[in-house]
Amino acid sequence: MSTDDKRIREFAYQIWESEGKPEGQESRHWEMARKLAEAEALAPKKSPKATAGKTASTKASAPKATTAKPKAASAKAKPASAAKVIPPGEKAAEKKPRAPRKPPAI
Repeated sequence: MSTDDKRIREFAYQIWESEGKPEGQESRHWEMARKLAEAEALAPKKSPKATAGKTASTKASAPKATTAKPKAASAKAKPASAAKVIPPGEKAAEKKPRAPRKPPAI
């Protein structure tokens, strides 16, 4: 089995798992995996410096954008998840529904 076939098999398996392991979808998964493997082979290779800090991953996801500037944070800022924690015995505050936006005046 060639390296390409192994890569296609890995992609097809990941697709199958991500869809909840459905039966009867082998040919569709294989075709999707073949296209992913082709795209991967045609993509420019990264330099060793760019991949040195990353762990090996076989997921077929798009690379994350890293051009966004980080938000300024104060020294006492809490993590975003801390605001969602509700102490026992207290009720969660209900959010009001947003009003629909008006179309811009032309």
